[in-house]
Amino acid sequence: MFLQWNRFFSRYCLALLAGTSILIAGVELHAQVTPGTGTRVDGCWDDFEDESWEFITNLPKSSTNVDKQTRYPLGQSTNSIWTESAKRGQPDVIQRIPTPAGGLPGSKGALLLKTLHTGVPGQGSRGSNQDDLIMQGSMISVSYSPSVVTRVYIPPFEEWEDKTGTSFGFRAAVKAPMKSKRSRSKRRFFSRSSGYSTKIETIYLGMFIQFNSKTDSPNGEDSAMFVVRADTMGQDFIGPEIKQTGWWTLGMSFTPDGRTHYYASPGVDPLTPADRFASHLPYGTRIQSFHTAFFNVCNQDNGRTWSTEWIIDDPGMYYIGR
Repeated sequence: MFLQWNRFFSRYCLALLAGTSILIAGVELHAQVTPGTGTRVDGCWDDFEDESWEFITNLPKSSTNVDKQTRYPLGQSTNSIWTESAKRGQPDVIQRIPTPAGGLPGSKGALLLKTLHTGVPGQGSRGSNQDDLIMQGSMISVSYSPSVVTRVYIPPFEEWEDKTGTSFGFRAAVKAPMKSKRSRSKRRFFSRSSGYSTKIETIYLGMFIQFNSKTDSPNGEDSAMFVVRADTMGQDFIGPEIKQTGWWTLGMSFTPDGRTHYYASPGVDPLTPADRFASHLPYGTRIQSFHTAFFNVCNQDNGRTWSTEWIIDDPGMYYIGR
C-alpha cells in the first residue's frame, strides 16, 4: 500500500512540475506555470535599451478589417522584432522614450504607443477602432508551457481619452481545434455527422484595459478594470479592478492541459503564483500551440481625439524545456 501511494505521490509531483493535470477521486487538478518561467525565446523579446531603436512606418497603413485594404510593405522596427498588423495597421506613434519613474531597475528605455486614425487612414468613423503592434513570434507547443510577460505603464486617470470603453490590449495568438457548421451538401455526404466539423484555427486571447469615464459614471468617478478574452463559453469576462495607476506586470501562460492562465500585478516585480486571477479552456477548447503576442491601442476614431498614451517595457516570450 505504501509503495502504491509513493508511486502516486511521485506522479503527482511530476505532473505539477510539468504543468500537466491528473485525477484525484474524479477531480482534475491543474498546475499553473507562472509567466516568465523557463527560457526566454531568442528574438522574441525587447528591452528598448538600444538608443538607435526606431520604427519605420510605410504609410498609408493597412485597414483590412474595415475596408479590406492591406497596404504593403508593412511597417517594421529596425531590430526586426516588431511589425505592423496587416489586418489593422500600427499605432500612429511608436516611439522609444526614457523609462517612466518606477520602472524596471536599470531600465533606461521603454516604448510609447498612441494613435489617432485607427480605421481607414485619413478617415474618421462613428465608432471605436484599434491599431495593433505585433511581436516577432515563434510557434511553441503547449507541451513546453509557453508564456508571455510584459510591463505596462498605466497613466493617471485624468490623462486618459475621455470615453468609456476599451483603451489597450495585451494579446496572444494561439491555435486550437474549433468546431464550425458544415454546409448542407457536406452534411448530406456525411449522413451520420452532427453537422459540425473541427479544424485547427487561430484564436486571439488576452487582457484588455477598459476605462470607465466619470462623464458616464453615475457616481462621478473615473475607474478602470481588466476585461479578459475568453472564458469556456467564448465570452469576455471581468478581471481585476485597477485601483492604482503606474507600472503593472501582466502575463499569460499556456499549459499542457490546454488551459490559458491570466496574471496581473501592480509594480514591476516578477509574477508569482499568487498573481493568477483566472484560468480557462477558452472557447471550450484545448489550446495546442502559442504563436505570438501583440498589443492593441484603441480610440474613438473620429479623426480628432488621440488615444490614451500607453507605455510598455520588457515584453518577452518563454518556454520550459523538456
